[in-house]
Amino acid sequence: MSDKSSIKYILGLSIPIFFANLAIPLVGIVDTALMGNLGNKSYLAATSVATSFFSMIFWSFGFLRMGTVGIVSQSYGKKDYKNILNLVFRNLLFVIIISLLLIIFKNQIFKLCLFFFDLSKETQKNFYDYFNVRIFSSIFELTIYIITGLFIGLQKTKISSLAIGSLSILNIIISSVLVLKYNLNVIGVAYGTLIAAGITSSIFLIYVFIFLKKYVSIKIDIEKIINFTKIKELIEINLNIFLRTILLTFSFFWFTYLGSKIGEEFIAANTILINLIFLSAFILDAYAFSTEGIIGYSIGLKNKKLFTNVVKNSFILSSFTGLVISIFYLFSKDIFINFMTDIESIKNISFQFSFWLILLPFLSSFCYQFDGIFIGASQTKELRDAMFISVTLYLLSSYFLVQNFGNQGLWISFTIFLILRALTLGFYFKRIYLKF
Repeated sequence: MSDKSSIKYILGLSIPIFFANLAIPLVGIVDTALMGNLGNKSYLAATSVATSFFSMIFWSFGFLRMGTVGIVSQSYGKKDYKNILNLVFRNLLFVIIISLLLIIFKNQIFKLCLFFFDLSKETQKNFYDYFNVRIFSSIFELTIYIITGLFIGLQKTKISSLAIGSLSILNIIISSVLVLKYNLNVIGVAYGTLIAAGITSSIFLIYVFIFLKKYVSIKIDIEKIINFTKIKELIEINLNIFLRTILLTFSFFWFTYLGSKIGEEFIAANTILINLIFLSAFILDAYAFSTEGIIGYSIGLKNKKLFTNVVKNSFILSSFTGLVISIFYLFSKDIFINFMTDIESIKNISFQFSFWLILLPFLSSFCYQFDGIFIGASQTKELRDAMFISVTLYLLSSYFLVQNFGNQGLWISFTIFLILRALTLGFYFKRIYLKF
């Protein structure tokens, strides 16, 4: 058991997630670079708003991954593979329902987005072109959430990492071909995501059932899948994660919204910087993801010593890596910015605010690691409450700071938000011990 809590074991689980997670923000970086080097600010602004909006929509259903990890890892500790299989079927049913609702109400969702953003007519048109394609990738992207959650919960991080990495690499390749060879601009980026998600989810969903067949007979037992006790339990866990994730994604959406009020050039510049922040976030999330599975496993075994050692060692790894990324950005930030756009005005704004790239990776490492611990413990009420407090204070501070300090105030308020997330979860941490 001690091996499962060691720095070496956590690092072994995290390395494949690290490389896969590295590919996720690279999609955003490449998409931004593809649009940012076409000489048209409208392409970059439209892609910035659209990707921010879809992140808000899809991340809102992040419970399909996070809720899956907690239940699967605890079931794995009990060797209850039937429960794991039925959970997969139950979540796939949720995905079908959610995706159909998004597609049916896509026009209303699009109008709602335009209500928040003051965009030029050209940018609105480009945004609509992207939106009308990307919305159909919902069933594929949400299915991938289930697949990654399942294998992280089973501590098979190489498989979940392969799924994430395949999606991201395919996305980059297909988008680049459609934009650079076929001149499809914004639509090319949207189709790149749709096609990549469709291929990846289909291949890995087939693999899920091949893998589970080793441990349990693959049967669709409607009575057990639509088990109202299990559904109620799942809804209680997932509803809290859903509300927490809605608040989190809204905070990023709010960041883009306030940037749009300052000006379209600031949306574009902030997008370049926030994509690099996401790059560091996904790297640090590797430790959170790997910790989720071990945390749930330790609770399933009722092993408090294993739990305590995992928490301590995962924080050591996460904070040290955050510091390394901050130092890396100190020397490389200008190279990234020059790669992502050739528009001088946007480059100058990006350089002006690039200080935040150095500060945030280390500061944010603590809140990401706390997220992994609480998700693995299925302590979702506390996740929800902590996020509510953090977002409320973030919204209030951002409104005041942007009014007085413009874009600098926006970045200050975002930093406050990340610190608050760590402080509030730290306050609730002792409640997890009640599970032992």
